[in-house]
Formats: sequence, C-alpha cells, structure tokens
Amino acid sequence: MSQAVLRVDGVDAGYGALQILFDVDLEVAAGESVLVFGPNGAGKSTLMKAVLGLIPVQRGAIAYQGRTTSNLAPEEVVRLGVGYVPQLANVFANLTVEENLEMGAVTAPRTRRRRLEETYARHPLLAERRRQRAGSLSGGQRQILAMARALMPEPRLLLLDEPSAGLAPALVQALFDEVARIARGGTSILMVEQNAKQALGIVDRGYVLENGRVRFQGPADRLLSDHDVAQLYLGVRRH
Repeated sequence: MSQAVLRVDGVDAGYGALQILFDVDLEVAAGESVLVFGPNGAGKSTLMKAVLGLIPVQRGAIAYQGRTTSNLAPEEVVRLGVGYVPQLANVFANLTVEENLEMGAVTAPRTRRRRLEETYARHPLLAERRRQRAGSLSGGQRQILAMARALMPEPRLLLLDEPSAGLAPALVQALFDEVARIARGGTSILMVEQNAKQALGIVDRGYVLENGRVRFQGPADRLLSDHDVAQLYLGVRRH
C-alpha cells in the first residue's frame, strides 16, 4: 500500500462527557478511496468531524501526510489539503454557483481562475447556471456543486459525509460515478455512506463501524462477499 495520506490511531472522541468513538484505527492511502458504513448512531459522522478538527480527540492521534493534526482548528486542517463536504447545508444557498466555487478557492487564490475553468469544462451544467443562486438547484446539482467547491483548492484528501442523502434513487449512481471519477484523478477519498452496497462498488476498501468501534474492515470486494457483513449491514439475505 502507498504511504498513508490519513492515519487514525486508537482514537477516542465524542461530545463532552459523551464518548462516541472507541479506539478507532483507520487508514487512507495515497490515491485510495475508503468507505465507512454501519448502523445509524455508530459514530460515522463523529469520525469525520474528528478528522476535520470539528470535535476534539480525547485519546489517540490523527495524522495527515505524516503530520499530527489531532485537535488542530478545522481551517488549519483544510489549509493543509483536506476538503470536506458535510451532509447538510453544504452550499451557500443565497450565493450564486460561481460565488460558491470562489468561496472554495479562498485558500488558493492564485489558481482560482484556472480551477473555475476546469470545473466548468467538467460540469457544463454548473457553467450554464453560474449566475444562478445555489439554493435553487436540485438536490443532485447542489451535491455536485458542493463537491466541486471542496475540490477548488485541489486537496489531497476529500471527506464526504453521506453524499447521496436525500437524493432520488436514479441520481445516486450518477453521484457515485462522480466520486469514482474524482478518485481516478488521484484525490484520496474517505466517504461515509448509508447506500453501502452500492458505494462498495466504487471504492477500494471499507470499514464497518458499530457502537463507535471498527467491527469489520477490508477490501471492498471482500466485504461485499462476507456473509456477516452482507446480512448485518448491507441488507442482503443469504441462506
């Protein structure tokens, strides 16, 4: 495996006295896409917030490209090269599409124009609607805009928290295709996703979180074929 872009070692984290994560180990290699899935309340979004610095790490350590980032402020983590797309409120609804993209380039102003041109070339619909308020876009369009904005400063690692949440089933595969395209471009991805069976079809490896602990981990194809994982977490009934 390539050198780790992200390493989570023995992390405990939570909210004040409420501990959510227990001794979590996780790794994302350079150019690798990794899925985190499991039941509601398992600690998936808490893990993402700990990686980004939105909540403190109580024990253990998180490192990005070999540098310890545990308890750095979120803006410092982003400045180091981590992009983040939250599940909710992931666009500035009152700003235009272009203004949203420009906000994403605040930490990399010298490459803003080039990145805008590349983004519009890749997403003609965003180019067509560059003067339109982001809040008037459809759910799928907002999600594409949110990911494009997070990619504006060219992060090495992209964190995606439930990217398909609220999307019509017909749009989910299109979104996953976009995630796969981003990964092929060399950006490492750590994604939390409830549509785990579908998502495992586009990622390299996965981790199952349950009650704040890693229950299973391994290559995506192995998790898909694992009897216990399929029955307990993927909704597959096998006899």
